[in-house]
Amino acid sequence: MDADHLDILRQRLNEIHKWPSVYMFKFVMPNQEDKLTQLKTIFGESAEFRHRHSAQGNYVSVTIYEMMLNAESIFERYLAAGKIEGIISL
Repeated sequence: MDADHLDILRQRLNEIHKWPSVYMFKFVMPNQEDKLTQLKTIFGESAEFRHRHSAQGNYVSVTIYEMMLNAESIFERYLAAGKIEGIISL
């Protein structure tokens, strides 16, 4: 994503949220324990994880709630999670 789009997203996040604020992250990923472990290492110990498996069990949707200090911390989480093979950010 280019800098202009990030600036627009940053501005919108700052309009919607008062920092610090709990932010909800959503991902879909292959149902593999190692990938879920990788995702958990990106978020703080206080983050709340919720999982839901697909009907055939091949994928898992993950919702994460974490207290974020600013919009930049949200971008950092998404960029780190994007390095996990097969993950889709929603």
